[in-house]
Amino acid sequence: MAASSLHELSIEQASAQIAERRLSPAEYLQAFRARAARLEPKLHAFTRPLWDEAEQSARRAEAEIVRSGPRSVLHGIPIGLKDIFDLANHPTTCHSKILLENVAKDDAASTAKLRAAGAVFPGKLATHEFAFGGPAFDLPFPPARNPWDLTRHPGGSSSGSGAAVAANMLPAALGSDTGGSVRHPAFACGGIVGMKPTYGLVSRRGVFPLAFSLDHVGSLTRTVTDNALLLNVLAGHDPLDPASADRPAEDFTRDLEGGLKGLRIGFVRHFHEVDMVASPDVAASLNAAAEVFAREGAIVRDVKLPSAIELAAANRIVLLSEAASVHEHWLRDRPGDYSHMTRQRMIPGLLLSATDYIQAQRRRKQLVDEISAVLREVDVLLVASSLDQPCRIDDEPELTRTHGRQMRAPFNLSGHPALGIMCGLSSDKMPLGLQLVGAPFSESLLYRAARAYERATHWHTLRPPLDELAPA
Repeated sequence: MAASSLHELSIEQASAQIAERRLSPAEYLQAFRARAARLEPKLHAFTRPLWDEAEQSARRAEAEIVRSGPRSVLHGIPIGLKDIFDLANHPTTCHSKILLENVAKDDAASTAKLRAAGAVFPGKLATHEFAFGGPAFDLPFPPARNPWDLTRHPGGSSSGSGAAVAANMLPAALGSDTGGSVRHPAFACGGIVGMKPTYGLVSRRGVFPLAFSLDHVGSLTRTVTDNALLLNVLAGHDPLDPASADRPAEDFTRDLEGGLKGLRIGFVRHFHEVDMVASPDVAASLNAAAEVFAREGAIVRDVKLPSAIELAAANRIVLLSEAASVHEHWLRDRPGDYSHMTRQRMIPGLLLSATDYIQAQRRRKQLVDEISAVLREVDVLLVASSLDQPCRIDDEPELTRTHGRQMRAPFNLSGHPALGIMCGLSSDKMPLGLQLVGAPFSESLLYRAARAYERATHWHTLRPPLDELAPA
């Protein structure tokens, strides 16, 4: 393959070539570096590029592979980190003025696992401030742009991770997901896969918290297989994370080619048809996806979950209460150092009472039990993600209107694994996506269903028309 096309290789493909010594990690990294040099001035996906440091790591990886073979499928593979993940000796800024000088002493647990597997780190990636307020224009770094249309919202808060992977500036990136922040960029940026694993499957240690009982670590990749390969490395018990699940290791790629025949899929149609009405383009893409699953052998039927409105309300109270506990001292002492949007979204958490929080947690348990009961009757849920195509990034009223028009937050509340994948294009040629949700620790099954959908459709092959984009 020509050097100019190496950035198109998936992790699976590049890893095989690296192991066979037909591709060097340094060459693979350079392909992304060259692409980023051309596109990053438009996309603003990076808060801190680390290409020189990554190149040194890639050359060390190459020497080690020549000497003793690869440590893992990620040896020499470049992976970006949302700028709330600690990377030793580099700032973790959370895209905020408040933490510009916050230099990490150690790697986050997930960073350390990737490093041990041989991955290299080309940079820290843009986020909404503290993974919550954005996109905002009154911060030390500009907001990341959507590679499909520079004027559109790329999804948040893992916006830089989604933009970098969708634009082929990186083959994979880590993100966090508290109300849908890995799955949202997978919807808005198109052609990529975003996985929020079961709560506790991946350690959150060293990741700046937003809401302790809702935070998940996830990943964005260009293919389902690559996402499963990444989770193979990231998953595992961490005794220093109090919410970490003590689970035996497993291979999340084991059922990838198992297909859909006989799989029971519950279509949560009422979320986007009754509880909150989706745009016609979103609704049509979901109906078409359900037809694909049925055509490929799945048994698709409608199911009913608790009201999306009630699920969102409980999630919001928990999120705001827990976020306020993290930010109370800065909100009182340094409110002007937050962006306008972060401050506007965060301050209501200070007004909630302990009673509000406890009542929301009590109702949370009942809502989770209701979702779990449905998942005993079906294997996978097919659910809407966002209900509208991405809006303009500078249209604050529209950003505010569409902020809560999404169906991702219910599964942060419940902790169930949820995977986002592209399922269509809107009438104005913007990406659309769906979610697949499973019972706790059913990630392998979700990957199997998503891989079957990937094989049966062409959406994952689409790339944003970057050469047609005008400079920002």
